[in-house]
Amino acid sequence: MHFDPARTAVVVVDMQNGFCHSDGSLYAPGSEAAIKPVSDLVATAREAGAAIVYTRDVHPPEQFEGNHYYDEFDRWGEHVVEGSWEAELVDGLDVRDEDHVVVKHTYDAFHQTELEGWLDAHGIDDLLICGTLANVCVLHTAGSAGLRDFRPVIVEDALGYIEEEHETYAVDHAEWLFGEVTTREGVEFVSTE
Repeated sequence: MHFDPARTAVVVVDMQNGFCHSDGSLYAPGSEAAIKPVSDLVATAREAGAAIVYTRDVHPPEQFEGNHYYDEFDRWGEHVVEGSWEAELVDGLDVRDEDHVVVKHTYDAFHQTELEGWLDAHGIDDLLICGTLANVCVLHTAGSAGLRDFRPVIVEDALGYIEEEHETYAVDHAEWLFGEVTTREGVEFVSTE
């Protein structure tokens, strides 16, 4: 699969201590195992000149107070609370000053964030989406990207998950409904300029 690095961003979803470190409240071994594949994809993309975007799922302590229905703390317990160690990106990622970091407050990295405007301002059309969890924030972010006319491509061997069937579901659903799927080896950066 060919990608023009000038029009492509790697979107690394929620590779944070709360999900990827064994001391995290929502730790999943599959998320920790994704650190190296994600890092390898980022290194390849960076070398080619593609943009790198990291998302951080961050919840202010009072975020869900007074909500009628939507309450992630009720569903998952308190996690990645604003200002906590859990909310920080996990060690092992090469986060640089020129990378864009998006703070989000729900599963979808486009919901009430500046991500769409930033991508548009930088002329980015194609998104290589990786990170964790495959069937939650990765899937919701990829679907939202497609609805906004970006090309969402999930990199299936750079995903974190709780259960392997969750990863399989996410990949199958994305490919069937709104996007494309590839592997790290299947990504080829080719400049069209």
